[in-house]
Amino acid sequence: MNDEITSAGSIERTGDAFAIRLERIIEHEPGAVWRMLTASDALPQWLAPGSVEAQTGGAIRVDFPESGASIDATVRACEPPRLLEYSWSSGDEPQRPLRWELEPIAAGTHLVLGLRLPADEDAVKSAAGWDAHLEMLLAALEGVPIRFPVDHFLALRRRYAEQLAARSPPQRQATG
Repeated sequence: MNDEITSAGSIERTGDAFAIRLERIIEHEPGAVWRMLTASDALPQWLAPGSVEAQTGGAIRVDFPESGASIDATVRACEPPRLLEYSWSSGDEPQRPLRWELEPIAAGTHLVLGLRLPADEDAVKSAAGWDAHLEMLLAALEGVPIRFPVDHFLALRRRYAEQLAARSPPQRQATG
């Protein structure tokens, strides 16, 4: 495992939820990044097979054939090529708002991914998983799609757990 991996993200508990924020500077213009986030032929290169109707009220469907999991949601906000928001959930599952923000900068695109999760979910695993998928997104943008980077995921899972523990208030111990 590579201990030199650093995270460009944060995770914290905010009341009854977790807030995850991941950022990347991408050396491609926002239109190219937007296409990776929304085009059916691009999604499998970094996430999983799926489709995105890139308009408010549009459908999102992403299928993970290896696990049998799927996301079936509705676009909550869409401003191509700057903003895409939907819930990372299906059916009666809890809402997990996912927000992609793309800002044009001189170097290309400043990408911010925000995700809120219910407090009873494994936010550390989600943060590390999305971080790994962002690495896959960067590789796909360079034309060299990669498989899920397990070592990256495991290293960042540790780092996010440490970050969350450092931000959590100390637990009171019962006396008596």
